[in-house]
This record gives sequence, C-alpha cells and structure tokens, in this order.
Amino acid sequence: MPSPISLVLFDMEGVLTHYDRSARVDHLSATTGQPPDMVRHAIWGSGLEARADAGQITDDEYLSALGEMLGCRVDREKWLAARHASITPNAQSLKLAERVAQRHKIAVLTNNCRLVTDHIGYLNPGVARVFGPHVYASASFGASKPAAEAYLRCVEQLGIGASETLFIDDTDANVAGAIDAGLHGHRFVDADALSKELEHWKLL
Repeated sequence: MPSPISLVLFDMEGVLTHYDRSARVDHLSATTGQPPDMVRHAIWGSGLEARADAGQITDDEYLSALGEMLGCRVDREKWLAARHASITPNAQSLKLAERVAQRHKIAVLTNNCRLVTDHIGYLNPGVARVFGPHVYASASFGASKPAAEAYLRCVEQLGIGASETLFIDDTDANVAGAIDAGLHGHRFVDADALSKELEHWKLL
C-alpha cells in the first residue's frame, strides 16, 4: 500500500542542522565590538528577530534596527557570517531526507527571515543540495510557526494538501501547531527515531 503522505516538511535548525546560538552571538559580538549580552538582547530579547521571522518587517529594516540597537552598522555580510558560524549539518537527518526524496516531495519550513533562505547555499550547503529551491522562510508567509498560516501557506505553495503532509520539528509547540492546522506531526528527537517514523509512514 502506498504511503498516504505526499510531502515531508522539515524544520531546519534542530532537525537538519545543529543550531548554536552562542556561536552566533560570540561572532557578532566580536565583529561589532559589543558585549554578548547586548547582542543577545538585540536579537531575541527585544523581539526583533521574532518580528523578522513573522514577516512583519523587511530584511533591510531588520538589519537597520539591529544596527541601531548595537550602535553600529550591521550589514548583510556581518549578519550572514555570524549566522554561518551557528550552523552545523546533521548528516544523519540529511541522509534520511535524501532517501525520502527518492519517491516523495520534501521541503523545509524554517522560522527565519528571508536572509536565511536567500543565502541558503552559503549558510547551509547541505540543505541547499538536498532540498534545492524548496527551502521556505516563515517570513515569506507572513507568519511564523506555530501559527496555522505558516504551515498552510507553505503547503499551498507546494500544491499539497495539509492531510498529505508530515511535518518534522524539534519543538513541541511547532508540532502541535502543525497538527492543529491539519498536518501530521512528529517531534524530532534523533535520526534513529525519525527513521522509524518515516518507515511507519512507508516513506523510506
């Protein structure tokens, strides 16, 4: 019997890659000359990154506001270099995604601004290689996970029904949001458990 799943939609950071916030903070701290606590507050404590991830501000507005809070100009090169420092591929998860892609559609939905997806080849070449153009930032849909709009607008763009989609994320709230939106969901713990879940759905 064929799988009822047509699309496997992956979160990126925490599933396909390991995300090191401290490395990102330290890198941006070194390039701006500002202390790590100030960098951390500017990105997350202020709510700036959440607004960018939800598409409430443009990438240029995001970088401008970040620079204002840090008292210096933060251009794309600086921002991308710090982001690059935070990303390490999860080779096992990427290998599973490659296997799924042999017979089914795969895509990425990540809570990020468009800077990440526009520069995915530099930031995350493994993901760019496996997923090609199907790496989507929540900002592109005007909502971030776990809001239903993020998932539904993404699968609509891919031409797949929510009920035919399996969503993989390492955050309970994001998995619950996907299920509430009508998708199937699996909380990522490690590649071994993900492999069993994919086998359960006859996706490998």
